[in-house]
Amino acid sequence: MTEAPATIDAVTTTDAATTSSFASPSLEDFVVITGFSGAGKSTAMNVFEDTGYFCVDNLPPEMIRGLVDLFVHEGSKVRRAAVVCDVRGGELFDALSAVLEDLPRLGVNHHVLFLEADEETLIRRYKETRRRHPLSPTGSVTQGITAERALLAPFKARADLVLDTSGIGAATLRRRIVEEFLPRQTRTKLAMTFTSFGHKHGPPRDADIVFDVRFLPNPHWVPELRSLTGFDAQVLEYVERDGKLQAFYEHLHPLLDWLIPEYIAEGKAHLAVAIGCTGGRHRSVVIAAALGARYGERDDVDVDVVHRDVGHAAR
Repeated sequence: MTEAPATIDAVTTTDAATTSSFASPSLEDFVVITGFSGAGKSTAMNVFEDTGYFCVDNLPPEMIRGLVDLFVHEGSKVRRAAVVCDVRGGELFDALSAVLEDLPRLGVNHHVLFLEADEETLIRRYKETRRRHPLSPTGSVTQGITAERALLAPFKARADLVLDTSGIGAATLRRRIVEEFLPRQTRTKLAMTFTSFGHKHGPPRDADIVFDVRFLPNPHWVPELRSLTGFDAQVLEYVERDGKLQAFYEHLHPLLDWLIPEYIAEGKAHLAVAIGCTGGRHRSVVIAAALGARYGERDDVDVDVVHRDVGHAAR
């Protein structure tokens, strides 16, 4: 850490033509997230992280140049990066203007996202978290906000996008960043996991949606099917024999078809759908596999299928 200034000085005194030659086309986008303390910068950083950006929180401005220097050298695997830089950096924050002016000279395509909120909202958020304002550790939050407003004014003026987070929740903020700031080509697909499980072994802890399919015919009670699993054609034929499985799909598919774009618009990164039968070896396996195959064909989702309990011995 103590050698960082030497590296920074070397970068800042290099001729513009020379530094441009180091710029790697692999670094496609560099985002600086700044703004008021309590305005939602951590939530914003999570959005970029979920879409594949390399993210660093609370990075002092003078270290940004050193970080960019690493990213633009040959061999760097970082294509997109985002850093949060704010008044927590103390006096170092004053150097941010100079750093932002240097980035184009370094051949770096960059954007500035500025987050703000009205004073009432910021005060309420500080009261909820019971944290001290970084600019007023021994005084009032109001004093800290006033001091911060003066420091941040120049950066708000040069921001590519200013978002007022007053009165909106984290989900809305995520959606607005995705819709108004992120390049469309960087938006990652919704990751969907379909998990089959047996209720007698307990439900998955990370499931967002759980469907209980124990209403379907149970192959466990058919001796010749008991040792088989939902991967076997005989089990599938038995489960769908009375038409209930098809009727279930006729309700389930439209529901998921409607939910997926809603979750994507909300900024959700992962959707875990669990399907449970009694033992997790027959009915739930049939359905999870079928859903994985169906939704694996979509362009807006990445699908994974997990059969948690299929390996349990039939009893």
